[in-house]
Formats: sequence, structure tokens, C-alpha cells
Amino acid sequence: MKKHGLYACLCLLMAASFSLGAHAQNKIASPMEDVNHVIDNTLDSLNKARSARPVPGSSRKGDNPVLFLIGNSTMRTGTLGNGNNGQWGWGYFEHEYFDENRITVENHALGGTSSRTFYNRLWPDVLKGIRKGDWVIIELGHNDNGPYDSGRARASIPGIGKDSLNVTIKETGEKETVYTYGEYMRRFINDVKRKGAHPILFSLTPRNAWDDADSTVITRVNQTFGLWAKQVAKKAKVPFIDLNDISARKFEKFGKEKVKYMFYLDRIHTSAFGARVNAESAAEGIRNYKGLALARYLKPLEKDTVTGATRKEGCPVLFTVGDSTVRNNDNDENGMWGWGSVIRELFDTDRIVVENAAMAGRSARTYLDEGRWDKVYNALQPGDFVLIQFGHNDAGEINTGKARAELPGAGSESKVFKMEKTGQYQVVYTFGWYLRKFIMDAKEKGAIPIVLSHTPRNKWDNGEIERNTNSFGKWTREAAEATGAYFIDLNKISGDKLQKMGYENGLRQVGEYFNHDHTHTSLKGAHMNAQSIAEGLKAVNCPLKEFLK
Repeated sequence: MKKHGLYACLCLLMAASFSLGAHAQNKIASPMEDVNHVIDNTLDSLNKARSARPVPGSSRKGDNPVLFLIGNSTMRTGTLGNGNNGQWGWGYFEHEYFDENRITVENHALGGTSSRTFYNRLWPDVLKGIRKGDWVIIELGHNDNGPYDSGRARASIPGIGKDSLNVTIKETGEKETVYTYGEYMRRFINDVKRKGAHPILFSLTPRNAWDDADSTVITRVNQTFGLWAKQVAKKAKVPFIDLNDISARKFEKFGKEKVKYMFYLDRIHTSAFGARVNAESAAEGIRNYKGLALARYLKPLEKDTVTGATRKEGCPVLFTVGDSTVRNNDNDENGMWGWGSVIRELFDTDRIVVENAAMAGRSARTYLDEGRWDKVYNALQPGDFVLIQFGHNDAGEINTGKARAELPGAGSESKVFKMEKTGQYQVVYTFGWYLRKFIMDAKEKGAIPIVLSHTPRNKWDNGEIERNTNSFGKWTREAAEATGAYFIDLNKISGDKLQKMGYENGLRQVGEYFNHDHTHTSLKGAHMNAQSIAEGLKAVNCPLKEFLK
């Protein structure tokens, strides 16, 4: 009887315990809903992911510290993180902001991971490479949603409390204890500190999501993961950098249309453009955080002191942007000239400054890729003007040879290409897309963009000079119309002049306007094209006409 009584008591205790446990489990908050429904990389390919990501600490130079980046697909998109799907994480570009002779940057992020799955599956290996004096940036939370015990089973319990939940993964039967988001952050911090290294918590990158009440404001995460990370960091006395807010402020300044191309395929994962914005924001956050020693390893801020250097107080600047027909050698009366180097003669230079920022051999795409447009963009001030002319170099090979062409047209199409020379992947857009970007950027800075169809070539067919009205001229016009920019059909204005000179004269008279070949103009041809632009400014009633002599 005693044994039976003891057994009964044990049963009662177990039942009570089970009841209390179940009651406690029932109090656990429901996991956050995956409202984005974006399928990114899962942890099914861990072996592949591990081989693609660096061996922790392998980049270390001598006794220099290493900056470890811990995050998800917004930091490293896809298993390989090489942009082969057109998406890039900001961790790919972050090393560009640091002096790699003093510190190296290792991107250990992996798409699809939450604070829970990264800590359980990837963190133990990363931790092995961390040494005293290293730095660890942790930015997780995008994937801390969905079910606790099925599917990708990656949700953490909302909040920063001490709650926990014992679960059995339905598909595998694996048992696991799930903690709060804040608890995982505390564990990351404590593990880093035990190594003698320095943890930094980051809020999430912003999404392309706008506030319902104010369509000019990006929706923040400052009431969930951003708030929780900040609270944990404050209590643990470690730095917290609000990456979400820093980048969101930039996006709000850009406006909705420009922000669209900061993302690719969805509203969470960034294009190379968006990834670079976030990488820059991360560096800014580090630089501006008072007393943060990591800032000592940043490269000095470089400022372009050339573009816009001709600016005179009280005068706008007219920037000319394009290829060799806009800027050539421009130093020999008998050589090749671009119209951008002579057009200042038509303007009252006491009231406006003319600066030729064109570069020979460039297409719209390569002008952007090489950072040349960024220099003009950074130099622009309200009231400035930009004359933009591309098209001569925008056909041909996209990813082989000179690799400078775009997709034909003026639409929103894009395609990922692997570049033959570099082996890197790049998203290439239409010709008109690049023009629209230049136009939107100029307008954002308060400048006035004017796009031109490209100069005519000395090429003829049955007595008619070649036109570009069904290709680059058409696409340039469409880009201007789509963005409300001024359009001057330079190809037609100058082409009509050359046509009147006539094919019958054996091109002798026409030939005087070209030098070396059928595309590049002589000094006389450059002057003609500049005059045609002036005529076009008057015809379209562009405000720039007021500065003509």
C-alpha cells in the first residue's frame, strides 16, 4: 500500500508539474507573423554555406584585430553571397570603409537565419575564430518569426525577457529550448565578452515599406527588434547603432521612386545600390558613436575636391555629362573635340559656371559604375543644371569585351550577368533606366536635368544621314517623358544641318565637322553641336536658356 501510495503521489506531482509547465508554456507569447512572405536561403545547405563563408579568423594579418559581421540575408544575401541573384548584402561592401592593413572584415552572415538559428548552428564555429581585441557586429531579427516548432522553425520569443519554451520540431523530432530575442542577444554579447572581444548591436536594415499615415516616411522597427536590441545593449553596456534609422533617413530623402532600385526582387533584399547605402550607414554609425574605438580603424573620409571646384559664389554650375562627343582631347585645333568643352562660349560666364564632367569611351552604365556620376551627384546644388548625353557607346557586348552596353529600351527590365573580366555578377538595366536614374538624382538635389539624343554620325544611307530616332534617341525621349525632364533632340537638330549640306558634295563639306572617324567631331563640329543645344534650350523653353549670351 505504501508503494502504491508513493506511486500515486508521484503521479500527482508529475501531473501537477506537467500542468504548471503547460500553463507556463501557454503564457509564452505567440511567435511574430512572417508578414513579408519572402523566401530566402534556408539552412538546408549548411555545408555549402560553410564552404562559401570564410574560415573564422582566417583573414587576420599578424596580430591585427578582425571585425566579424553576424547577420542574415540583408548582410549576406544567398548562400554564396556573390550577387548571382541580383541581391547583395551590405556586409559584402563594408570592408571598403576600413583600413585593411590594420583590421580585416569577415562577413559570416547567412541568409535565412534568425537570432535563434544563427546562435545554435553557426555561432559555435564563428566563436572559435574570435580573439581578444576583435570586434563583432550583430544584426539579426528579420527572420525571427513564423512557427516555433515546424517549417524553418526559426522564431524567437518576442521581447527581451527570460521566458523559454521547450519544443519538439515536428519534421525531425529534435527537441529544443527556444528563448526570447533579447536572450539570444545577451548570449551573443556574453560569449564575445568572454573572449575579450567587443560586441556591437545593430538594428535591422530598413525595408521598402512606407508609413500608411505619411507616405514620405519609411516604416521603422523601433517598437520591436530595434527597441529590443537597444534595450539589451544599454543594460549590457555595449554600443548600439540604429542602422535602421540612419539608412531610412537617406531613403526618405531619396523618395519612393529612387528607393525602388535600392531593392531587388522584393522589398527586403537590397540591390548593390541599397547594399552600398547600408554599408555607408554602418560606417557612419561607427564613426559618429562617441568614444567607439572601432572608429579608429575606419579609412579617412575622402572628399572629391575636383568636381564642382569651379563653382563661383552666387552662380549655378552647368555640368556636362557624357562620352567622347562631349569631352575629347580638346587641346589641339586640328584634333578631336567634344561640345562640352566649347559650349561655355555660348553662356554668360559671369552668371553661370560650365564644368565638363564627361569622359571618353563611357556608356551610361560604365559612367555610373566607375563612380563618375556619383561625383557629379555629390557636387550638385539647388539651381544647378546637368546636360546628359549618352548612346554612342551603349550598344555591343554587355558582359564580354568592353562590357559597357545596357539592355535595349527604356523600360524597367533588368538581368543578372556574370562579367567575363572580373567573374563578378552584376545587374544590368535598360539604357533608359540609367538615364532615369541620372534625372531623378539630379532632381533630388534640386538641379535641373536636360537629356539629349546623341550627336549624329557621318554615316549615310541612300543620301540620308543616319538617325537614332528608333533606338537611343527614342529611348532618351521616353526616359525624359517618364520623369518630366527636358529633352533636346540634338541628333535631329545637328543632323538636319548636316543633311542640308548634302550628300551630293561627296561629304567634303560635311567631313569638316568630323575628325579621325565618322563619330568624333572636329572643333568645327563641336561648335555646331553646342549651337544646336543652345537652339534646343530655347525651343523647349528650358530655364538654362536665360544664361545664354
